[in-house]
Amino acid sequence: MEHLVRVLDERDRRTLAWLREHVGDAELSRAVMKCGTTTKPYLSAVCRQLGIAVPQLGAARRRQSTASAQQSLAAIRGMLKPPGSGQTSLVR
Repeated sequence: MEHLVRVLDERDRRTLAWLREHVGDAELSRAVMKCGTTTKPYLSAVCRQLGIAVPQLGAARRRQSTASAQQSLAAIRGMLKPPGSGQTSLVR
């Protein structure tokens, strides 16, 4: 299907795979033709044609701090602390 639409990056590849799974190749091809462009349409245009919002397929990000993240931050703060002083660094 990449020969029908613009696939610029990995996110586009995941979006195209999702569309193929949920809509099917035939419906996807019809939507591409309805876009009415002489060049490959962007996936966002195809999704609009289908009446589908572009899915958010990125990897879920952790929002909570982990122990290893806290240790790394403490190490960085130690490196940024002025040498030989008991003062705290200006960088937090």
